[in-house]
Amino acid sequence: MRAELDNQNNRQPLGAERPAFSRRAFLRVSAAGASGALIVGTAGFAIGWPSAGAAEIPDWTAADIPAQNGRRVLVTGGNGYPQDDRSGLGYQEALALARAGAHVTIASRDQARGEEAVRRILADAPGSEVRFETLDLANLTSVRAFAARMRATGQGLDALINNAGVMGRFNREVSVDGFERVFATNTLGHFVLTAQLLPLLRRGREPRIIWVSSMRISDTLPFHDLQLEHSYDYAAAYDNTKLANLMLALEFERRSKTAGWGVSSVAAHPGVARTNLIPNGPGLNSAEGWRLRMLPFMFQPAAEGALPTLYAASSPQAVAGGYYGPNGFQGMRGLPGPVSIPVSAQNLQSAAILWASLERLGQVSLS
Repeated sequence: MRAELDNQNNRQPLGAERPAFSRRAFLRVSAAGASGALIVGTAGFAIGWPSAGAAEIPDWTAADIPAQNGRRVLVTGGNGYPQDDRSGLGYQEALALARAGAHVTIASRDQARGEEAVRRILADAPGSEVRFETLDLANLTSVRAFAARMRATGQGLDALINNAGVMGRFNREVSVDGFERVFATNTLGHFVLTAQLLPLLRRGREPRIIWVSSMRISDTLPFHDLQLEHSYDYAAAYDNTKLANLMLALEFERRSKTAGWGVSSVAAHPGVARTNLIPNGPGLNSAEGWRLRMLPFMFQPAAEGALPTLYAASSPQAVAGGYYGPNGFQGMRGLPGPVSIPVSAQNLQSAAILWASLERLGQVSLS
């Protein structure tokens, strides 16, 4: 079912100009080179620095989530219940929102783990409303079937948290549809899901979409090889999708305002959190795995990493088109605060090309 990129338009990589400092320069001048290395991918990166230009947020924790009674929230992923010393961000987001009274749906491809996550949330928050639905973001047939089930309920959707994500493994893998696995899961699947659920969001109460990005993003998107068919690198695969998600958050907000969709779009990143992203991706024997094992103090608990997304999803003060992340040491940990948007995510031409490419590849219209 594979569609091809328009070679005429996408022959050369287009993107924003490079950040003012390089990855190597950061590691050279930073007093915390070891900690900086935690977030460095081989494709390049941008630091999610706390923003000096935006209004500061008073200390904000999950206890500050406003009452969510009656609000319907979808969290993609969400089955990463605590095991050993790690937990999934989506699980923590679903738990916190269920505690606050939201009707939460967690959606992932693993039914057994999803149902266990629901059981644990209900045990932790008795009387809360949470349910599981099967959704494989790397399978567009599954995405469309899930969206059809959601639409069939006739109910609106107040918040969509595009949270689920994977890291690449050492060898390139493809989805059932023939797309590079990380690209299919992190970006294309979420884009198609968003398009399919837009009618429900437009019926929601003060609806918003939250796109989860990362401190690790590429300097630019390689539109000539968006799925890394010719030059695969597992870190680049992840970094590209996280830049793409941030670009989509900003582009969706621009288009929503122009078209009058009435749906806000916000981006967030978790800093450096202790999750299963690395063990389930490149593994504990990778460079990232070594840092996870040898520098555990640099990884904040997943419940804290989830706070910027929870703020973006629930706070009345969250700004449409904003970007939120930890406000602590070099943006890697701490309570939520506004984050400076990297220059690489602000290129309007690249955003338009990305949008059109995803519409073509996903055989969907979101315009």
